[in-house]
Amino acid sequence: MQNHFDLFHLQQQFSLDLTALEQAYHEVQNQIHPDRFANATGAEKRVAMQWATRANEAYQTLKNPFKRAAYMCELNGVDLQAESNTSMPGSFLMQQMEWREALEDARDAKDIEALERLDKALRIARTKDLLQIASTLDAQDFEKAAQYVRQLMFLEKFGEEISNTFSLLES
Repeated sequence: MQNHFDLFHLQQQFSLDLTALEQAYHEVQNQIHPDRFANATGAEKRVAMQWATRANEAYQTLKNPFKRAAYMCELNGVDLQAESNTSMPGSFLMQQMEWREALEDARDAKDIEALERLDKALRIARTKDLLQIASTLDAQDFEKAAQYVRQLMFLEKFGEEISNTFSLLES
């Protein structure tokens, strides 16, 4: 079976031209659009629908840097072990604890400015992680990239907590 990159005729690398991805996605969608199969048999319509679903999934995966990184690791035989492997560098864990305390303090004090500072620090850390992921994946170091992807999972989850706190304080 084709991988997501092959489906869209893209080079298998983390750094993607998102415009080329979108164009390739639309080309695939045009080829398998249900209107093209209006007079087809039931089996042909089901196959077209399966391809459309697969194209949508592939596009959503490659469009999102986090999902693309995880997919590339798994595609190259590295299981992220997201549920079981939670080992992280000590400095990363300390940062997480400090941020969680800061989030709790900001929430308790209803301090939007502190929350904005925390959000900015998180965005910087996320950008740094994505740069590390890009360089390790493009260097074919999938084991090391998996470590950064797991860290990014923590950052993504913490970002959701910050967003939820913003919503809570602004309502």
